[in-house]
Amino acid sequence: VARQDRSALTKMIKALRNCRHGARGIIHGSVGAHNAAVRTFGTNEVPAVAAELENADPATIIKKAFTTFGKDCAISFSGAEDVVLVEYAKQAGVPFRVFSLDTGRLHPETYQLFQDVENHYQIKIEYMFPDTAEVEALVRQKGMFSFYEDGHKECCTVRKVGPLKRQLSTLKAWITGVRKDQSVTRVDLPVVQVDGVFPGQNGGSLIKFNPLANQSSADVWNLIQEKGVPYNKVHEKGFISIGCEPCTKAVLPTQHERLGRWWWEDSTKKECGLHAKADKIG
Repeated sequence: VARQDRSALTKMIKALRNCRHGARGIIHGSVGAHNAAVRTFGTNEVPAVAAELENADPATIIKKAFTTFGKDCAISFSGAEDVVLVEYAKQAGVPFRVFSLDTGRLHPETYQLFQDVENHYQIKIEYMFPDTAEVEALVRQKGMFSFYEDGHKECCTVRKVGPLKRQLSTLKAWITGVRKDQSVTRVDLPVVQVDGVFPGQNGGSLIKFNPLANQSSADVWNLIQEKGVPYNKVHEKGFISIGCEPCTKAVLPTQHERLGRWWWEDSTKKECGLHAKADKIG
């Protein structure tokens, strides 16, 4: 009898271990058939994956990102039209993470959108902030609006690039809302690429997913209206591309959306360093 009891106990422990293992797979987003380990892909496979997904819808691309990289992947949400990334992630039906950069200079409406998105999707956004000492040094030396005089690169490096670099150093992949039609610097944007600007986890390569690359602004707004997605109310004031409050202005309906960003600079330099190499920022 004692031997039978021990045998039954062994079977029960094994069953509990299998159950617990399956639960971890679901929570972390590494979902595979029958709890099989999901195979990630290396940098040499990125061109093939990009070709495979070139005509895929955004939800499919996002699902690929999270089922491949799980908790080591996250959506970057700026508080503008890229809110649709969260909606597509919900449609994909996989666990997902979202992070945002709070530069300290955003529109009040952007902060309200952050809260609206958290409430609507029942998620917690992971906020990243600039280094206090770096911000203090910049402002004490050059004042609050130095970017109007010597360009936006220095301020963006402190308030945006630094915090983003810290976040990406913990990831193997990230998801952005950039589109080909946003800027002359983005016309060749693939849906999947090796990030040429930032290293990832442990200094390794970072995979960058751009699910909206082939979408237009009209496509984005059709989804927002169709699904009742929360959006930044500053759009109602004529703003299309939204960044920090001092560096963003409304544009006319006939003007390109990026004309409202750093309008005092050349159009080829309208990147903040998040999606372009330093030599393209100027």
